[in-house]
Amino acid sequence: MKSLTRLLYPALALVQGIMVAMPGTAAAAPTSAVANSTFHNPVLPGWHSDPSCIYVEGLFYCVTSTFISFPGLPVYASRDLINWRLASHAWNRESQLPGYSWATTEQQYGMFAATIRFREGVFYVICEYLGVEGKEAGVLFKTTDPFRDEAWSDPVFFHAPKIDPDLFWDDDGKAYVATQGIILQEMNLETGEMTPAVELWNGTGGVWPEGPHIYKRDGYYYLLIAEGGTAEDHAITIARARNITGPYEPYEGNPILTNRGTNEYFQTVGHGDLFQDAQGNWWGMCLATRSGPAYKSYPMGRETVLFPVTWREGEWPILEPVRGVMSGWPLPPRSRDVPGDGPFNEDPDAYDFTGGGAIPKNLVYWRVPRPGHIAAVRGKGLRVRLSRNDLEGAPGGSEPAARAISFIGRRQTHSVFRFEVDLSFSPRKNGEEAGIVAFLTQHANIHLGVVRLDGEPTLRFNASGVVTTRKIPKSWGRAETVRLEIAMEKPTEYILSASRAGNRASRIEVGRASAELLSGGTGSFVGTLLGVYATCNGAGSGLDCPKGTPDAYFTRWRYTGLGQYVSETEVVRAGKGIGK
Repeated sequence: MKSLTRLLYPALALVQGIMVAMPGTAAAAPTSAVANSTFHNPVLPGWHSDPSCIYVEGLFYCVTSTFISFPGLPVYASRDLINWRLASHAWNRESQLPGYSWATTEQQYGMFAATIRFREGVFYVICEYLGVEGKEAGVLFKTTDPFRDEAWSDPVFFHAPKIDPDLFWDDDGKAYVATQGIILQEMNLETGEMTPAVELWNGTGGVWPEGPHIYKRDGYYYLLIAEGGTAEDHAITIARARNITGPYEPYEGNPILTNRGTNEYFQTVGHGDLFQDAQGNWWGMCLATRSGPAYKSYPMGRETVLFPVTWREGEWPILEPVRGVMSGWPLPPRSRDVPGDGPFNEDPDAYDFTGGGAIPKNLVYWRVPRPGHIAAVRGKGLRVRLSRNDLEGAPGGSEPAARAISFIGRRQTHSVFRFEVDLSFSPRKNGEEAGIVAFLTQHANIHLGVVRLDGEPTLRFNASGVVTTRKIPKSWGRAETVRLEIAMEKPTEYILSASRAGNRASRIEVGRASAELLSGGTGSFVGTLLGVYATCNGAGSGLDCPKGTPDAYFTRWRYTGLGQYVSETEVVRAGKGIGK
């Protein structure tokens, strides 16, 4: 990592030198008698698209999209808008949506954009699940304790012809759902019954008007939406009306927030939500992509960014342009005094799995996993049973369930990082394989595994179909445990390496791959997961490998974030953020 160190520290000094002033970000900055805060984006780095956020009794809460990954709809909590603890997942058990996950065929179907709201002691997360023929459904989850997965209810189902449902209560207590289009329906929150749809506003002419949120303020209903698609033309626009059903008058200064047509590092800015803190200051969260205008390399996909909002009585809100270094309202005091047992999003992983017990909250699967296929086993580590399907789902067959893969991973949450695991695996037959992977979708992933080929254990590197192999060095002897590593020294390239566990000097680089392979394409809505997999590469029948196929065991799971890029040339060292 010496080259990373040379890169990191001069850039860090540059960022620290510009913390107070960022040209181009202060034009509409809110004023205050207290000194403004400076912080860096994204505040929820890694794949966290379509954020919706609220403030309740000293804590901020946000939920983001998860599509086909499971558990889904993560709820994060924070006291200071900078440190975000994973509190729970609203969708966390197969019984909530029985049969949906395995029947979801497309890579970017599943749980689309959700909204989180709170009323009279109850938290609500409302969403729509797409991609199951005859079963596409709106879902409304409820809880009084957002820090326990099991406290989230089974969903109230409702008919949802459009995506991105918002939830809004009017002064008379009636609950309304606004969805893509933009249409409005009154909803019975106990039964899911919906009234006929009323068209509200179709935006300013950009494609896909969606992601609506309604706010009532100073006698107006404000309708905030996303439009322009989710790529470079993404934007936030706003309109208001005296009645909830309209007519809605658009703001003459629309779009109210966008980075389209700029050379900014943060692109695709859009799909946002607004909320207040304890001091009455307004803030906003939205998604953005650290791609620059080239929009080619952005393996973490769409991330969550924070911006100050000025909203004076009777006036339109003013949203600060999204940049890597921001200045705005005084942030709440820095604090990690947040309930729950989930990890904070930017923290490192240090899991050995040898004590058995529950899987850490920040690890996810691609669809609901097959029962018993992935588990922490006391004294042995994380057991991953080999699937007949490889990471692409082949041989998939015609049944959606045949797309089940043995994979578990965590979000890549840093521009530069190191991720490594120890693998104990003794393949007995040709094709038996287990390893480490940077995973975007089943059609886009970069992995390094130990596989038996021609009767010998071999290292196999696969970058979305480009395959190279390397014999395990004889100098490793009869090493039963191999350390596999994925690292990024710059945010555009993955480096995959292997060594004999516990012997760093034996490390060999097996392959490199461009981050463009994990940017957009079949995964334009999602972002890279770093994890492990196991497969017998088609041997056996149905979903199952032949009897007697060995399991793979993983220990010493370590993820270490090393830095966050806040522009194409400026990086903040992990753990040394500039929020203050």
